[in-house]
Amino acid sequence: MPPPAVAAPARRNWPQIIIAGGVILFFCSQAEIVLVVLLLSLLLAFILAPVADYLERLKLPRSVASAIAVLILLAAAAGSTYLSYNQAAAFIHDLPKYSAKVRDQVSRWQASAARFDGEARPDSPAAPRNVLGVNPSSWVDLISRGVGSVYQVLIAASFIPFLVYFMLSWHRHARSATVMLFRMEHRHAAYVTMGLIGKMMRSFMVGNLLVGLFMSIASTIAFAVLQLPFFYFVGPLSGFLSLVPYLGLVLALLPPVLVGMGQMDSGGIIFLVVTVLALHLISLNVLYPKMLGNRVQLNPLTVSISLLFWGWLWGAMGLVLAIPLTAAMKIVFDHIDVLRPYGAWLGE
Repeated sequence: MPPPAVAAPARRNWPQIIIAGGVILFFCSQAEIVLVVLLLSLLLAFILAPVADYLERLKLPRSVASAIAVLILLAAAAGSTYLSYNQAAAFIHDLPKYSAKVRDQVSRWQASAARFDGEARPDSPAAPRNVLGVNPSSWVDLISRGVGSVYQVLIAASFIPFLVYFMLSWHRHARSATVMLFRMEHRHAAYVTMGLIGKMMRSFMVGNLLVGLFMSIASTIAFAVLQLPFFYFVGPLSGFLSLVPYLGLVLALLPPVLVGMGQMDSGGIIFLVVTVLALHLISLNVLYPKMLGNRVQLNPLTVSISLLFWGWLWGAMGLVLAIPLTAAMKIVFDHIDVLRPYGAWLGE
């Protein structure tokens, strides 16, 4: 009796996969603001979940505990905005005192660069050139992409507190209902995957907050020692800007260098740049691996590609969300047999 025939494994239909990927990419591009608001709300809900859980253990109803957690978030945001506004107002009020020095310093640098450029290309006609060699509008476009107009930002931001509240108050229903969407044999894996994603998101946000606080305090102390004007405002600004992936070092350098140009000589500016660079290297090579490395479990190549892709798709907000999104994708891949090799490729 001949042995039973073994069914050949199903072949993947690559044209359909490519078309589906294109449709998903188009949807992500067109629904940019909606997806960004949902993801930001989800991240905030993961951060506030322990607060709501603690209040619920104090015998408060889940709805009340969630409302208190959201009010704490709004109070923290309002307090930070108030302090930042006061410091920014003081900075702008005193800015004219040394703005002429800044203009003189920039003019000297532009004149030196123009002379050097003219000597390097003596046959070219004299014309104003970009000293830094980059188009400023390109940086503005990169940073402003994914943000939209002020009206769009305000409308989108108004949804975040309500979304966070409903995500907190209905989290058990949402999680169980999501698990029920899968077949019986896959529900346990879906439940475990969602739990791991939540734990990773919470650890990622808390780790970034701790790194930002450390960088802000260290920057403020360093700028105060260097006698940089408005160190109390420039320090926290530079510290938290250093958290922006890919552009962190450039953004962290801009505030202290712009302020220092009017008060420091060239040696002081160089020392200031070296200080910011050293703090950034400490953050990148010591703090991030300790606080975030074991939580996202992504290799450096994956992080670079994810920053490139999501930054291209959503601009500045894509850079902010790239790492948690890619880490969540890796967790999903690790719990699906067919996609497990891709999860291994993304990991360390």
